[in-house]
Amino acid sequence: MTYITKPKLRHPGLPKNNLGFTHRDYEGSISTLCAGCGHDSISASLIQACFELDIEPHRVAKLSGIGCSSKTPDYLLGNSHGFNSVHGRMPSVLTGANLANRDLIYMGISGDGDSASIGLGQFAHCVRRGVNMVYICENNGVYGLTKGQFSATADKGSKSKTAVNSDSPIDLVSLALILGATFVARSFSGDKKQLIPLLKAAITHRGSAVIDVVSPCVQFNNNPASTKSYDFVREHNEAVNRLDFIEPRAQITVDYEPGTVEIVTQHDGSQLKLSKLHGSYDARDRVAAMTYLQEHHAKGEVVTGLLYLDPEPEDLHAHLNTIATPLNTLGEKELCPGAKKLADVNESYR
Repeated sequence: MTYITKPKLRHPGLPKNNLGFTHRDYEGSISTLCAGCGHDSISASLIQACFELDIEPHRVAKLSGIGCSSKTPDYLLGNSHGFNSVHGRMPSVLTGANLANRDLIYMGISGDGDSASIGLGQFAHCVRRGVNMVYICENNGVYGLTKGQFSATADKGSKSKTAVNSDSPIDLVSLALILGATFVARSFSGDKKQLIPLLKAAITHRGSAVIDVVSPCVQFNNNPASTKSYDFVREHNEAVNRLDFIEPRAQITVDYEPGTVEIVTQHDGSQLKLSKLHGSYDARDRVAAMTYLQEHHAKGEVVTGLLYLDPEPEDLHAHLNTIATPLNTLGEKELCPGAKKLADVNESYR
């Protein structure tokens, strides 16, 4: 496979953010995914979110596993840290990196196969521990690299080009709520108007932020009978809120009229029909969010938007009561205090 790098030259008049970086400073290699793949739209949304948040690229650590989704880190933030782990094991690597250096912004980019199948246990423990991260699942309901078999998130009865799924699906959003994630959202790859603010809010959130992004596979799972296709999501999208820019640590607000409908034109010229937030929805109520998801799932609707936010989140370092200094900057004296200190610790448990 031939990889083509982007040219170094750039127009001197490109807009810059407050740090003096242009949009190009947040880009990566040229994508080798299929033309029209929803994953590329997610990459573009991540680039825009980091640009608007004035994030220094070297402060970001991108981690992934195996799959089409796990190629994403190569397509953005070329000057940041990156690690491509083995299939389904990205959460463990991310947890270890986070414990060693809490000063970085961690992005775990995965897919429905990487997270809901072989990596389901890893996903569960990473979320329940409250690791400070943005966990993005690029969800297309199929195994794209192995020619389109159904993944664990494919809805029962969903049709591919060659088969009908007979298994019940795993809903990573519902699972994240049960496991104690303090920021839970779902979006659609073709709706940047919604996705970019969600990403910005997740990046500034301290704790486990999980975003499930429905991202149609144009090669194997973009037919009208698939619940992960462009057509199905446009027709069944139930947006719980309309999002705008969210300042770090600021209160999240919504601007809506209950029962109204907004037509959003996507980057490919198609239109997405969004129903705005119902007046009774409260993004701070975990139990209500789970109930809401189940009710609309029974109607065949895809609920998108900010589903749950803990107003007072804590991360793994708060749970473990670690020191503020990143562990990877400590010397041998601080990390190995000696035999007497170890004896004192052991004695305290007698």
